[in-house]
Amino acid sequence: MAGTAPDVGDQSYFLKSWATYRKFLELNYMQHREVYAFLRSVLLAEAPPGFRFLDVACGDAAASVTALAGTSVGSYTGIDISRPALDLARAELAVLTCPVTLIEQDFASALAAWSDPVDVVWIGQSLHHLSPDGKRDVARDVRRILAPGGLFLIWEPTTLPGEDRTGWVDRVAQRGRAFWPEFDDAERQTVVAHCAASDYPETAAWWLSLGEAAGFAAARDLLEAPPALGRVYRFSA
Repeated sequence: MAGTAPDVGDQSYFLKSWATYRKFLELNYMQHREVYAFLRSVLLAEAPPGFRFLDVACGDAAASVTALAGTSVGSYTGIDISRPALDLARAELAVLTCPVTLIEQDFASALAAWSDPVDVVWIGQSLHHLSPDGKRDVARDVRRILAPGGLFLIWEPTTLPGEDRTGWVDRVAQRGRAFWPEFDDAERQTVVAHCAASDYPETAAWWLSLGEAAGFAAARDLLEAPPALGRVYRFSA
């Protein structure tokens, strides 16, 4: 990858950034509520009874819990590199009645070594941290472990046709100035600096082509959230 992401497993980094991150989610500035409500609708309509759910880069898992509560989920596995995030996830996930497993590891490495089949794989705003080759490797690993009829869903930053990474980051900054009124300048800059350092978005056409390259039978663009910045994609085994 061109550039190095912060060590999110580091306690000092986690504590410094977590307050801004939680405020960002609570204010719904990236439409997390809409996205996870949509994920819930897909799970209720299409996931098989007792489905095995793999939450890649799960963070504190709070949003995933809202999507999973009341579904027929049979097991939950979350992967994240950050131990503090997993400590929070353990408490959040206590409301689920299914078995819960949490894995502290870089998700690309974990998936490369994975062998147990799963029915639904979800990656929410994390695959874009990898290089194009890294993204393809993860998609191939997901295809390998996905059970027949399984679902792979991702929610990722999406550039406009012909737009480069810098242009996308500039639009994030513009959105912050226009639509994040409860963030001060320092908080907005924290988000934009993270995007500039760690985010590698792709066009919608590129994200859809990821499915074909990984051997999925079908790929669909399902939801735009937030407008012109990110989209939810579905890949069917």
